[in-house]
Amino acid sequence: MAAEITVTQMTAVLDIKSRNMKNVKLLFGLMLLFNVVLKAQTSYIHCGQLFDGERMTEQKTIIVNGKKIQSIKAGFLEGNDTIQVYDYSSETVLPGLMDMHIHIEHESNPKRYEEGFRENEADVALKATQYCERTLMAGFTTVRDLGGTGVNVSLQKAIARGFIPGPRIFTAEKSLATTGGHADPSNGLKKELMGDPGPKEGVINSPEEARQAVRQRYKNGADCIKITATGGVLSVAKDGQGPQFTIEEVKAVVDAANDYGFVTAAHAHGVEGMKRAILGGIHSIEHGTKMNEEIMDLMIKHGTYLVPTISAGKFVEEKAKIPGFYPAVIVPKALEIGPLIQETCGKAYKRGVKIAFGTDAGVSRHGDNAKEFEFMVEAGIPPIEALKMATKHAADLMRVSDELGHIKEGYIADIIVVQDNPLDNISTMNEVVFVMKEGVVYKQKG
Repeated sequence: MAAEITVTQMTAVLDIKSRNMKNVKLLFGLMLLFNVVLKAQTSYIHCGQLFDGERMTEQKTIIVNGKKIQSIKAGFLEGNDTIQVYDYSSETVLPGLMDMHIHIEHESNPKRYEEGFRENEADVALKATQYCERTLMAGFTTVRDLGGTGVNVSLQKAIARGFIPGPRIFTAEKSLATTGGHADPSNGLKKELMGDPGPKEGVINSPEEARQAVRQRYKNGADCIKITATGGVLSVAKDGQGPQFTIEEVKAVVDAANDYGFVTAAHAHGVEGMKRAILGGIHSIEHGTKMNEEIMDLMIKHGTYLVPTISAGKFVEEKAKIPGFYPAVIVPKALEIGPLIQETCGKAYKRGVKIAFGTDAGVSRHGDNAKEFEFMVEAGIPPIEALKMATKHAADLMRVSDELGHIKEGYIADIIVVQDNPLDNISTMNEVVFVMKEGVVYKQKG
């Protein structure tokens, strides 16, 4: 019955009933029915330029039905009472963007290291809802969260169930570390608080414990896995780049993750840690700061992706110069490692390493993710290739290229719009004017 009622007819009925507030139940019922009609109707999106995940074309109409893209037609099709038309005939339309490295639970600030002692899980979750919304409104409809406290799993579920607006989240739940390594949650604490975290808390020291930790992440709700293959910048520990996993431990992590169909990632700044991670079968190297040509060639040989996170490098370098922003032990690491990521990314691209887009947002500000495009282009990556890294290549890395990362018939309707042509002006990626995720519009012009 609902499908036979036009939008115009329903609007007229609502207008009449809204004058008679005595029948509130009927009004609400009609409003709910009206909402069903709106969601069920076909939408046309007029595209001045269309980047479909591979190439740029002009003057197309995307036909969206429900959550899926029904088809793409040449020219601008006319709508009617049952078809919602979104006119972006002067703008550029793209697939929803994908950020392969974020931390959705938190955001850097001078009090970040004391917040862990003051905030409950509910506090973390409530603050993170704004990070989720900011990320979505910036045009990022899919993200990979590479480590938090476990609140990220709850955020993933809340978004998937429609409770809060945000991107589709693939989450590692808690990053895996070795004792004292980057992502050991007890680093920097006094002895009475350190305890002895193990596989349940994401800390391992043998292949057997590595397998146990992966299985615990699965039990906790993760759907991908991250290890910290070297020291890191923001952990309260001196080492920022030395290797922290053996090859045997990496292989055990990857074998266990493969049993669940999980994609794996390895945080890594130093060469030896990267080498062990690649030989152990890791699917992506995060940051890759000090990689050399040997590592690049090894990545090409094994098909390993690089997720550069230039944004994080620039952010930590800038903030390390502000007295008191970071604990003293972090400052020299940030000043050394931060400035190197952009140059390394450019060299890796020229060498032929596969690259997927990632920012490490949470280190940098959520919602500023698209600045990474500008940094990539500055590093020598052509704009169209940078766009592919945030769509096609990211979808390939996450093994979802049959439904995401493209604007194609039958794909999920994750669609965004920017004002200019990014091939001519890459900074326009910071000016998203329309966001659709799974056929639902969250942001539009006007």
